[in-house]
Amino acid sequence: MVLAGLASSTADLQHNTVHYGGALKRLDTFDRQGILHRLSTYTKMLFVREPFERLVSAFRDKFEHPNSYYHPVFGKAILARYRANASGEALRTGSGVRFPEFVQYLLDVHRPVGMDIHWDHVSRLCSPCLIDYDFVGKFESMEDDANFFLSLIHAPRNLTFPQFKDRHSQEARTTAGITHQYFAQLSAPQRQRAYDFYYMDYLMFNYSKPFADLY
Repeated sequence: MVLAGLASSTADLQHNTVHYGGALKRLDTFDRQGILHRLSTYTKMLFVREPFERLVSAFRDKFEHPNSYYHPVFGKAILARYRANASGEALRTGSGVRFPEFVQYLLDVHRPVGMDIHWDHVSRLCSPCLIDYDFVGKFESMEDDANFFLSLIHAPRNLTFPQFKDRHSQEARTTAGITHQYFAQLSAPQRQRAYDFYYMDYLMFNYSKPFADLY
């Protein structure tokens, strides 16, 4: 958005402005000719994250804080299906989903509500086998990778990746350690099934197995 002249600095951009302001256009909003033009001439970049960390991060953000979309749409369905004797209050609000319940939903082929971009497979969301990405960066080295990418496209030198955390800034980012704490709530077979679920993301983007007992 700064490169496009929509803001003078990354510090001026608020979370909701970026996500809901309509400034960032999706590829599917263009006609076929416009899509092919962009795929053949634009510099295409993709950032990925360790799949289990991405999952825990999404859970913490969407289910451990008040949320007027994810609680009624996903929370209510998850609690109704996977919590025995759920309270009327829980079923009414959809609040208080626990991580094992969330994983039960994720792994259920007959899940009561569909998938979401925050935990769907990156290999499915971003079509890396169809789109010839010029650059693939990783969340774990986001600042270095983003700044290297900015140098590759000859961005102004004073434009660097922002370091601030604009949502739930008082909380630590989801790390490998925090991820392990959440996955410790699951049984070994559940962890294996979750790994199998994200196997293509682990394979495509060269991430190591997160637990020694996985096969």
